[in-house]
Amino acid sequence: MEILDLNGRKGLVVGIANEDSLAWWAAHHFHEAGAELAITYFNDKAKPHVEPLTRRVEAPIFLPCNVTVPGQLEAVFESIRETWGRLDFLFHAVAWARKEDLHGRLTDCSAEGFAESMAVSCHSFIRMAKLAEPLMDKGGSLMTLSYFGAEKVVDHYNVMGPVKAALEASVRYLAHELGRKSIRVNAISAGAVQTRAASGITHFDELLNETVRKAPLRRTVEACEVGRAALLLASDYTTAITGEVLYVDAGMHIQGMVFH
Repeated sequence: MEILDLNGRKGLVVGIANEDSLAWWAAHHFHEAGAELAITYFNDKAKPHVEPLTRRVEAPIFLPCNVTVPGQLEAVFESIRETWGRLDFLFHAVAWARKEDLHGRLTDCSAEGFAESMAVSCHSFIRMAKLAEPLMDKGGSLMTLSYFGAEKVVDHYNVMGPVKAALEASVRYLAHELGRKSIRVNAISAGAVQTRAASGITHFDELLNETVRKAPLRRTVEACEVGRAALLLASDYTTAITGEVLYVDAGMHIQGMVFH
């Protein structure tokens, strides 16, 4: 019987906020498949919500990682180098925008707000790819989270639309540059899932209802389903897949509509 097996693999998961996080479900499935994990938390306020989850997956590395704080991201990778000497896969689930930019029109977004959102949500993945590259001397898998709003207009997604579009373009360019080292780079475009991050989007309940009504599967997506897709991309079952956006959205992306 074939099975997705990550025994002996070392992985980093960045972006867990709580038990509802897509990043947590990715970590859960990585652990269940046998991987050893490094887990990060955003700040001291977030730590009590993440630390119990870290114990559940028996992660030997648990460190703060606010990508806007100089040195924190580098410290995470240095700890991985000292502890394991290598990294097999990375799951990036970091996104942020100022409240006024997320809730307001893109037309009104400030240059500073746009730059901050791009740095946290997109360039942080590029930074992680650079830091992971020397630790993946035998190849590896880099994964990030995107959303359909990167491709088509989704009402109320606002500044995150172009930011996620830049992230998906970065996936393709990183895949092109790192492929010669057998490092795969892919994005998961997750459907509407009720998470802490999603709670910042206005009228999110309407999006969930639209998904149930219009998605081919006539239902929303479970966070665990996104986690299983991440497990697939971390495994040897996808060694020939790179530069892709994998939709885990009950088929909603094929509808090609603007939500109202």
